[in-house]
Amino acid sequence: MNFLNGMTLLLVYQLVGEVTVRLLAVPIPGPVLGMVMLFLTLMIRGRTPEPLQNASTALLSHLSLLFVPAGVGMMAHFDRIADEWLPITLALFFSTIITMVATAGIMQLTTRWFVRPGQGGGQQDE
Repeated sequence: MNFLNGMTLLLVYQLVGEVTVRLLAVPIPGPVLGMVMLFLTLMIRGRTPEPLQNASTALLSHLSLLFVPAGVGMMAHFDRIADEWLPITLALFFSTIITMVATAGIMQLTTRWFVRPGQGGGQQDE
């Protein structure tokens, strides 16, 4: 029953996100807004309820199964992918580089914000 309660909670937050996006015409996916709402709720509560912990652990343990539809889609469109492999490869390569640079920049910025002077951020003082 714990798993069912956790899954219900996840789906309720997804539904609330979907409804909010549709009503307010927000240009983000409903499940993303729902997960942001769930995250804020968990931050306010300060802990994760046991049913939610059980459901999320079970979902993560079977995460690879969630990629099966993407693999099937790739096989269904294999001819198109074969015809357009160069633009796809370039887009993946450059988007990965841009993501890595942006992540590194954001990490440096937030580290400067959150590391107090004198802590050294893991460096040894001489």
